[in-house]
Amino acid sequence: MARALRPARPGRRRPGHPAAGGVSCEGRRDGGWRLRPRPLLWAFVLAAARWLVRPKEKSVAGQVCLITGAGSGLGRLFALEFARRRALLVLWDINTQSNEETAGMVRHIYRDLEAADAAALQAGNGEEEILPHCNLQVFTYTCDVGKRENVYLTAERVRKEVGEVSVLVNNAGVVSGHHLLECPDELIERTMMVNCHAHFWTTKAFLPTMLEINHGHIVTVASSLGLFSTAGVEDYCASKFGVVGFHESLSHELKAAEKDGIKTTLVCPYLVDTGMFRGCRIRKEIEPFLPPLKPDYCVKQAMKAILTDQPMICTPRLMYIVTFMKSILPFEAVVCMYRFLGADKCMYPFIAQRKQATNNNEAKNGI
Repeated sequence: MARALRPARPGRRRPGHPAAGGVSCEGRRDGGWRLRPRPLLWAFVLAAARWLVRPKEKSVAGQVCLITGAGSGLGRLFALEFARRRALLVLWDINTQSNEETAGMVRHIYRDLEAADAAALQAGNGEEEILPHCNLQVFTYTCDVGKRENVYLTAERVRKEVGEVSVLVNNAGVVSGHHLLECPDELIERTMMVNCHAHFWTTKAFLPTMLEINHGHIVTVASSLGLFSTAGVEDYCASKFGVVGFHESLSHELKAAEKDGIKTTLVCPYLVDTGMFRGCRIRKEIEPFLPPLKPDYCVKQAMKAILTDQPMICTPRLMYIVTFMKSILPFEAVVCMYRFLGADKCMYPFIAQRKQATNNNEAKNGI
């Protein structure tokens, strides 16, 4: 049991004490002191080095990669990117048909890889290790990640039928598309369950084995609306703020446990053109400079961050500046900035379209 650190005697300074200068120091578990050469400064140096020299991407070949919400949008694109890197894929989605469509695309990529490998071997150019085609497999599971019991049962099936998960991509997400006072309580609960609570369940299901072997990677696909908010999507913003907090706390816990083999990456993209927020518009004069992100670009940037163990990525980089300004400016100044950008009511056209679509469906069904 670690003994408590006793305060220094009056008039004396421990080496590394802020008032004493020199290097920084930290307590050891045995109660002693360990000197370290300014770790804060060193962290800045490493971060700057990543900007100048791009780190080498790690290999995920042969590793089991589980992606939630894989049936469409970013989840499908993540699946295709990991397939090109020879990962064994486990696809979860609530929509069985769309999930199988993604699996079909993945199998097509695997066949192309097998053909390329065979051609390389025949030509005698196979300098790198080539994975047998039998190892390149994709598994699909119909799972509602908003239901805890469903997540745990499906996770147990994955462990028995596929093996332990090395890369967990928490991507599944929903949006209600209603103003707060018009949004049914059930939709608010659904948004929180899928966008936030599901990350707890999937992480609790697969993290224990990662901790045992000190290896793994947990990817949280959040949103820029988890860093700063806008009007009309209170439930969505709350769920994304919540999952950003969850991810950051989890990352700190892994660091505190000295599990450096388990990496985490937080993905916070700006508006992505997947149709999820169709109709969302900022000020027309600003739109050419800040258009919705192309899904392919968003995922490729996220993959670079994941494969180089980057802790966080905001796309585009302007989102870092907006987040910083939101943190230091007075609230009224932030409001003025939102109004200038047209971001204060950017979701209103989207909400109006969703409402019109709902009314049309009700009329069609004779409700």
